Amino acid sequence: MNFTLSEEQEFLREAAQDALSRVKTIEAAREALEGGELPNLWLTACEAGWPGLVVSEEHGGAGLGPIEAMLVFEQMGRVLASVALLGHVPATFVLDAASGQDELIGRLASGETRAAFVPARPPDDQVSSWTVDPVFGSSRAAAPTVSSSGALSGTVGWVPDAPGADVLVVVAVAEDGSPRAVLVEGLAVEETWRYDATRSLGHVVLDGVQGTLLEGVDEQKLTNAFFLEWALLAAESLGATDRALEVALAYSKERFTFGRPIGSYQAVKHMLVEILRLAGNARSLMYYAGWAGNDSPEEFPLAAAAFRLAAGKALDDAGRTQISVHGGIGATWEHDAPLYFRRAQLSRRLLGGTSDAADRVASVLFEQARAAA
Repeated sequence: MNFTLSEEQEFLREAAQDALSRVKTIEAAREALEGGELPNLWLTACEAGWPGLVVSEEHGGAGLGPIEAMLVFEQMGRVLASVALLGHVPATFVLDAASGQDELIGRLASGETRAAFVPARPPDDQVSSWTVDPVFGSSRAAAPTVSSSGALSGTVGWVPDAPGADVLVVVAVAEDGSPRAVLVEGLAVEETWRYDATRSLGHVVLDGVQGTLLEGVDEQKLTNAFFLEWALLAAESLGATDRALEVALAYSKERFTFGRPIGSYQAVKHMLVEILRLAGNARSLMYYAGWAGNDSPEEFPLAAAAFRLAAGKALDDAGRTQISVHGGIGATWEHDAPLYFRRAQLSRRLLGGTSDAADRVASVLFEQARAAA
């Protein structure tokens, strides 16, 4: 099994880094906390072909897989880029399998039209039903329901990139209890307050909304779309972890105390090496998730959950360590470190959170152990 990136994948990652370097995303993230406007990076994404990353070539996309999408998201995470792809890519992943949607998927692949995925968490051994993030509280809410005519009911909280999306791909439960993909066009979603100003979020209210049931999308596709979104969020976290470590390491070499660089002190060394270890573990799991997404779809939920758990832990620790290494200036409003901390705290709570990922990993491993006994 070869987890080395191909030349094409390396080129894709470098091209993404180059495209994002042309915009001052970090400065914009800070200004957005004070009411400033974030740069519109959708045109940059369209020029690079990112809206069609996981869309088949016959539908006008790049025909790539989860690992290539993760490589792009890794670079987005490094610079806290606000690109509305976390909702768009899983939505196109679902629509690419739907029948009779060729014209729409072509517009989505080109970026002419933007989509957002309204996810539902698949069942496991603890919760037997499809559930969604609630608007308030910590208990998960029941997934939206859909009738045979496409009439929807329900609310999904904190949906990434839903505000401003032209179409929504909603995971809803049919009358027979099976999950269905429902296409909703033209629904206005109000952007909601968020701790990380670089992340667009909205509450999707579906009561009385009429949608179109998508044919050709099975339960496995909807399951993997949910875990694809987890993997993309994890890839962002990994990229942010790498950058936070680089900045902290550079400062530890420049800042002197008692005539020595602070990086020479064992306590600081241990903190930085721990982030390096966590990032390396997460990167290995990213490659595993990328392989499973292409070659072993039945393993993808476990791989994506493990990756989400590891990357979320890595960024949480990296954000805290970056602030600590920078000392007093690390906690100031003007420094970049708090921006990465904010990204860490929101990312580890979205879409069920890293605790949900831990439960998923445990559930799968226990099930495998029982089957082998």
